[in-house]
Amino acid sequence: MSVTEAPAIRIQAATLADVPAIMQLAEATWEPTYRFIISREQIDYMYRVIYTPASLQRQMTEQGHTFLLLYVDEQAAGYASFSEQGEAGLYKLHKIYVLPSRQGMGLGQRLLQAVELAVREAGGHMLDLNVNRHNPAQAFYEHQGFQRHREEDIAIGPYWMNDYVMRKHL
Repeated sequence: MSVTEAPAIRIQAATLADVPAIMQLAEATWEPTYRFIISREQIDYMYRVIYTPASLQRQMTEQGHTFLLLYVDEQAAGYASFSEQGEAGLYKLHKIYVLPSRQGMGLGQRLLQAVELAVREAGGHMLDLNVNRHNPAQAFYEHQGFQRHREEDIAIGPYWMNDYVMRKHL
């Protein structure tokens, strides 16, 4: 690729066949994202709860999570997941991660825009997300139009996630 060529970016809905790709991306993004925020033990525990093949399949089939995969030059580089919540028109962004080597290229923004478009097309008008109160990603979400809605502390096994719930009206 020459210096002037932009990488080819593609975002598509994931299927059960994509679970291994999601797991590979999670392995590459989870620890760098959280290593300065929560303990190694908590990182390992939560990863084992969220990212087993059975857990991801359950998220897709039973919990109604839609996963999107982001590709750069045909290589998986990020993913997001979201689902409808109990309140009419309210959706939740559960996950959004981009490979550390691909951050700073606007890919997270592109992935978030794809989620927002899918939510609007499904009739949603609000998108919530949880972000750890010490996660620098808060600035990214604020830049994308999210605002702090409330604080929430969530028990995950023996650990606690101390989060802000951020909301964006679409």
